[in-house]
Amino acid sequence: MASNVAGMLTYVLGFITGIIFLVIEPYKNDRFVRFHAFQSILYCAVAIAFSIIWMIIQATLFALTYSFWYILLVVWIIVRLGFFLGWLFLLFKAYNNERFMLPIIGPIAAKQAG
Repeated sequence: MASNVAGMLTYVLGFITGIIFLVIEPYKNDRFVRFHAFQSILYCAVAIAFSIIWMIIQATLFALTYSFWYILLVVWIIVRLGFFLGWLFLLFKAYNNERFMLPIIGPIAAKQAG
């Protein structure tokens, strides 16, 4: 399998495929695939952490007042759509053999990839 296809596949199931491509033999030494695997793991971790924090905020505000719930729901849908579009963008960039670095997690992934 080509490096660009393997790099794209690291994003398909989030951190699961990222970890898989970090341990399977022909790709664990490929810097391109390692970079995208680490970036996939970190992107998924950020999305999960944001979801947890958002649920806590939403539950707290819902307990305090019922009227903000609809506004929070709309914001949540927009944020989730943003994460989804970002995921599609990363898939596209990896498939095109581009090493696109996200603002904060990109340099961390590059450092981990070596």
